[in-house]
Amino acid sequence: MGIAETLTPAAGVSLAAVLVWLGLLLGRGGFWRADQKLDNTGATHDEAEPVVAVIPARDEVYTIGRTVHSLLRQDYPGPLTIVVVDDNSSDGTAEAARAAAERDDEKACLHVIQGQPLPPGWSGKLWAVHQGLEHARRVAPEARYVLLTDAEIEHNPGNVSRLVARAVRENRVLVSLMVRLRCVSTWERILIPAFVFFFQKLYPFPKVNDPKSRIAGAAGGCMLIRRDALDAAGGIDAIRHELIDDCALARNLKHQGSIWLGLATRTRSLRRYEDQGEIWRIVTRTAFTQLHYSALYLLLMILFMALAYLWPPVAVVLGLATADVAAAGLGLVAWLLMAVAYWPTLKVYHMPRWRSLTLPLAALLYSGMTLDSARRHWMGQGRAWKGRVYR
Repeated sequence: MGIAETLTPAAGVSLAAVLVWLGLLLGRGGFWRADQKLDNTGATHDEAEPVVAVIPARDEVYTIGRTVHSLLRQDYPGPLTIVVVDDNSSDGTAEAARAAAERDDEKACLHVIQGQPLPPGWSGKLWAVHQGLEHARRVAPEARYVLLTDAEIEHNPGNVSRLVARAVRENRVLVSLMVRLRCVSTWERILIPAFVFFFQKLYPFPKVNDPKSRIAGAAGGCMLIRRDALDAAGGIDAIRHELIDDCALARNLKHQGSIWLGLATRTRSLRRYEDQGEIWRIVTRTAFTQLHYSALYLLLMILFMALAYLWPPVAVVLGLATADVAAAGLGLVAWLLMAVAYWPTLKVYHMPRWRSLTLPLAALLYSGMTLDSARRHWMGQGRAWKGRVYR
């Protein structure tokens, strides 16, 4: 009689969970190592190509000033022009952006423009980026690279220099950073590192960075793009309707050349997530889009999350309660493998290893967010963001 035939159904499910985690640890490009990072070597004067930064901003009065200031004070040895597109804000975003430029030389390289009304077929952010790029062509026609960044990103002083160094030395058409997200409140500590972990699993960074792999991904908060590659890929117009615009753009750009995606440790997001509801609203905006609006993919995702993340702790408790040693033991092995996979991401966020015990809770919540995203889609409620609803 084989080993599988001697196992109880609960132990059989636990064995399947162990096999899933062994597969994730040994395959999937080693995504869990969280080791794709920019080094500390910046661009030399010979590599300091002109760069223009484009920042779409809608009702970001509390963060846009720090974002602009962090770019104005870069130690980049080449020309850096900044274009802020005020996307019809109602809170003084444009004024806050202009106030960040204190010296005359800073004011000269900062351009704050008023966005035009949103036309049909465009997402608000991409329409603002499109306008910013058009303005950038006029004020910085010599810029070989475009830095697309969000209005709540505070850039480390050496960030642009290191991004350009990576792009030039490795001939990358896109260099993108998953910036360090705020992780202070209780819910942020539970959900933010888990979000980064799941993103790495979905888009394994080593695979993204391998020119031979078809996997492409990017993080929209910080993307340095070679302008000629962007034009050859059809520009922003080619993805104007996309809600997961960063990864859509990465797919187009990978057809033009190699791309790179990594984790940032010092460039960070200023956006606050004080309660679970704020994170829930953000995730539900695009979660079902990620599954291509497919009920089958949704079902498979729920089954996978239940097996890989939820069953191991359940198996430990159930196995101990029913004296099913095999179910409890295999469930514990799966849980430990899950913890080992999560530790490198926790280290990036300077969090203790015991926090890995909360990953099943985070998986349960993210599964609920995805289900809610599907519900909103099927009920025709669309996806709300920044006062706009996309259906």
